[in-house]
Amino acid sequence: MTMADTIAGKLEQALSPREIEVLDVSYKHAGHAGWREGGETHFEVRIRADIFAGKSRVECHRMVNGILAGELASSVHALQLDLSA
Repeated sequence: MTMADTIAGKLEQALSPREIEVLDVSYKHAGHAGWREGGETHFEVRIRADIFAGKSRVECHRMVNGILAGELASSVHALQLDLSA
């Protein structure tokens, strides 16, 4: 299972999104901080979920970061988030 699959699975389970897309964009960061050979360090995540309704952008980002705390503390260097209800 790839890190993108792990991220998508955790977010799907916790947020029940209508739409989710997780892209490994590590290749765009080759040679930069946090990058490792083989990728799986930098991700773009797009989620449309009802659970975000009425919440601020910061609250939504904190939700996602909390769900992925283990991955962010170990192998994932960066997440670019596009979140909406």
